[in-house]
This record gives sequence, structure tokens and C-alpha cells, in this order.
Amino acid sequence: MTQTFINAPAPTTTTMRPPAPPRRWTKPRIIGNALVALWAALILGLVFYLYTAWDPEVIGKYAPSYWAGLKTTIGLVTASIILGAILSVPVVLGRLSKNRIIASIAYAYVYFFRGTPLIAQVFLIYYGLGSFKPFLEAIGLWVFLREAWYCALLAFSLNTAAYQAEILRGAIRSVPLGQWEGAASLGVSKFVTFRKVILPQALIVALRPYGNEVILMIKGSAIVALITVYDLMGYTRLAYSRTFDFQAYLWAAIIYLILVEILRHVWDWMERRITRHLIR
Repeated sequence: MTQTFINAPAPTTTTMRPPAPPRRWTKPRIIGNALVALWAALILGLVFYLYTAWDPEVIGKYAPSYWAGLKTTIGLVTASIILGAILSVPVVLGRLSKNRIIASIAYAYVYFFRGTPLIAQVFLIYYGLGSFKPFLEAIGLWVFLREAWYCALLAFSLNTAAYQAEILRGAIRSVPLGQWEGAASLGVSKFVTFRKVILPQALIVALRPYGNEVILMIKGSAIVALITVYDLMGYTRLAYSRTFDFQAYLWAAIIYLILVEILRHVWDWMERRITRHLIR
């Protein structure tokens, strides 16, 4: 009898969830739905405008120019990001240095390039360095700095290096101090510890801010059209000046949006791949 009682199945009870309360049309909900409807109407209006204003002759004439400008934009941003990443490493080391002079110089560099507009930096390099033409010719740099593309590359590299340095510095600071202490207790040098222990962990933390910086650089690269660099925006201005058709800027905006969306999905994929060992 006792054995039967022990082996008897436990009674099952089912708990019914209470019904969800009805959603009322509160003021925030009404405003939110109205804004969504407004955005939907704007998008539909934009699509309708592009459909009615479609001109195969104009599209066929200026589409190759847009493609050439897009390649210039991608090349300029890619080169700037790579050079900025290389330059950001000594800046980070300077910011983390215990030497007050080196740390102050690195701080002044970051403070200037993060505290002033990118367009002002481009103008300072493009127009300002022209005042030192004899000196630049004497040291052999004028052959590069007389070209607007190289001036834009220099300005973008210096600017993004300051931002990337702060991103990397914050990521390094986020790594627990115990990582340094554990490596030191094993007799590992600081350089090896930084390269093989600290930096890989810091790059995981810095991956998302790096993606934001690349996106900002892509959108900010449009200002080089003001110094005669024919990037995507440069050819867009050229197309508008010859056709006076507003859809020239709309197509440029769509191309920028598509480029940013592609980059965002690529960055999401990279983050999932790098952090797959952290998923439980």
C-alpha cells in the first residue's frame, strides 16, 4: 500500500493565464501611431515621386557618374579608416602613458580633432597648407598635398584616429585589471600581455563603436565635394547643376542609406561571429 502510494503519479494542475488587459488608446499611443502613419505617407510619397519623375535618359546618362563617385567614397573612407586605425595605436599608448608630457600631447591631439568640425579640419588642410607651398615643395610633399583627394584623406585619417583612439582606450580600460595581474604572475611581459590577452578582449568591446565610427565617416565624407573631390556627393551636385532635377539628391540619399544598411548588417554578422563563444 505504501509502495503504491509512493509510485502514484502526482496530480497535475493547470493554471490558466488571465486574459491580457485591453489596450486603450492613450495619448502616447495615439501620437506614436500618428507618427508612424506620417512616416509611411512620406515614404509612399517619395516612392510615387521617384516613379513619376523617372527619366531613363537622365538615369542612363548620370548612373555611371554615380557609380564612379560611390567607388571614390568607399575608397576614401576605407583608406582613412585603415590609416586612422594605425595612427590611433600610438595615440592610445600616449593617452595611457604615465609620462605627463606624452599624455598631454596625446590628449591635446584628441581634444582638437574631436572638438572641432570635420569640415573645418578639411578646409585647414586643403587651403591652409597651400600657404606653405615653398616649404612643402622643398621636402617633397607638395606633389601629394596639391591634390584635393590626398588632403581629404589626411584630414579624415587624423580625425578618425582621434575617435578610434578614444574608442580603443575605453575598451582597454574595460578589461579587468586581474587580466594584467594574472599574466604578470605567470611571468608574461607587458607587451605580450597587451597583444595576446588585453587587445583581443578590448576589440570585442570596441567592435560596435568602431562600426558607428565607420558609418559616421561614410556620411561625413560628403563634405569633400566642397573641395572639388568628385565622390558620390560631388557627382550628385554636378548632376543637379546640369538638370536642376531634385531627384538627383534623392537618389544619392538612397545610395547612402543602402550603403549604411549593408555595413550595419556586415557589422552585426561580425559581432555574432566574434562573440559566439560568449553565447550560453
